[in-house]
Amino acid sequence: MESVISPFVVSTAPYFVAFLAGLLGGVHCIGMCGGIVGALSMGLPDKVRKSPLSVAPYIISYNAGRILTYGIAGAVMGWSGSMAIELLEQHQGWLFLRILAALFMIAMGLYLGGWWFGLADVERGGANILWRRLAPMGKRLFPVRSLQQAWLFGAVWGWLPCGLVYSLLIWALAAGGWAEGVLFMISFGLGTLPTLMGIGFAATTLQHFLQRTGVRRFAGVMVIGFGIVTLVAAGIYRPDVGLGCYDP
Repeated sequence: MESVISPFVVSTAPYFVAFLAGLLGGVHCIGMCGGIVGALSMGLPDKVRKSPLSVAPYIISYNAGRILTYGIAGAVMGWSGSMAIELLEQHQGWLFLRILAALFMIAMGLYLGGWWFGLADVERGGANILWRRLAPMGKRLFPVRSLQQAWLFGAVWGWLPCGLVYSLLIWALAAGGWAEGVLFMISFGLGTLPTLMGIGFAATTLQHFLQRTGVRRFAGVMVIGFGIVTLVAAGIYRPDVGLGCYDP
C-alpha cells in the first residue's frame, strides 16, 4: 500500500527527531558538558574574555570538534549496524536494533525527568572503559589559547561518557550505513548547540533555567515520546533502506 506521507518527510523525520533529542536533552548537557564549556571560557586570555564577540569563535571551534566526534562515532555505529544486519537475518537484526534504540531512548527520558537513574551506571561504565584513557589528553589541551586548541579540546571531550549520546548511537546502529550514521549524529550534535553555545556566554542563568524540575520533566517526557514512537514505527519502516522509509 502506497504511503500517504511525503517521502521527503519520511526520510528526514529521524534526523529531525535526533535534532530535537539534542535540543531537549540540553538539560543533560548542562550537567555533563556545562562545566567544561564554562571552564574553557574562563580559561581564555583576559583580553578575549572581555568581549562576547571574541569568545564566540572559541566556543564555535570547541563545538565543531565535539560534533565532529559525534559524526565519527555515528559513522562507526552506522557501518557496524549495517554489517550486523547483513550477517543476521535482515529484518530480525534490524528490528532488534530499533527496539534496543527505543528502550535506550525511554531510559534516557526517565533519567532526564529524574524518575530513574539506572543510565548513570552506563555512563560510569563508559568512564571506566574509554574516558579514563582520553581524559589526560583533554587536560593537556587546557587552558585553551588558540582556535585550533579549542577544536582539538572539543574533539577529545566529545568522547565524554553521556547516556544521551549512547542512546542516539544505539539508534544510529539501525541507520542503514555509515553516511546515514554520520548525518544522524551530526543532527543530534546541532540540536545540542543552543544549550552549549549559551553556556559559554550565560552559564549561570541558563544552567539555573535548565535545571528546573519542570523543564527537566518536560524534556524527559518528550524523549520518552521519541522512544515510544520508535517502538511503534519499528513495524512500518523498511529495514533495507535505513532509518526513515516506509514500506510501499
